[in-house]
Amino acid sequence: MFAARQLRLRVLEALELRVKQFLRRDELWPLRVPREPLLFETVLNGLGDEARGFDPASLRVRTLLSFEWADGSWWRAWVGVLPSGLKIYCDSGELESRVLASGGRNEGDDSDRAFLELFAESGGRHFGIEMAGGAPRSVRSPFPRDLLVDAFVNLFEVTGTEDTVRDQIDRPDAAPSALGHDFRLDVERWLEEALRRRSVTASAEP
Repeated sequence: MFAARQLRLRVLEALELRVKQFLRRDELWPLRVPREPLLFETVLNGLGDEARGFDPASLRVRTLLSFEWADGSWWRAWVGVLPSGLKIYCDSGELESRVLASGGRNEGDDSDRAFLELFAESGGRHFGIEMAGGAPRSVRSPFPRDLLVDAFVNLFEVTGTEDTVRDQIDRPDAAPSALGHDFRLDVERWLEEALRRRSVTASAEP
């Protein structure tokens, strides 16, 4: 246990040093971003062989977005907190985990909301990533429903994946008035179902 605590401390210290180099861009305030997403693997490799078994998920404080697609693939966006109090915004998929941004110590939930909105309006490109795969089958998130609807409308429109939303709700029991004429209504119906669906890969969540 002592060795594990020491390793965790070393990882956090290494992340603190890296985060200090993140760039401030006015359009991304209150977040700072690296020149490209920072792979946890890169950080751990710099700490020697003993760090190879470290699980980045152990730094997660809370999950902001959890997506799962029909083929079983998944993606999570989550927040960790460094010893200084600085928040790090990270993502994990089946192959890797990355640090995408950092947020101020005193921003509270505002920085979480900023991350969601900036991610949605750019399809992830503000943070050096790009969403693919269309509308997920299952969604989990602590954000209020109205905020999520706004974010998903932006996300699907900017990525040109509106049809993948309609495909999931276009069924005989879907109310015709909810289809097609107003994309926000489509997203509301899709999100209601996506939040209700049980994730089958919950054990993979960081």
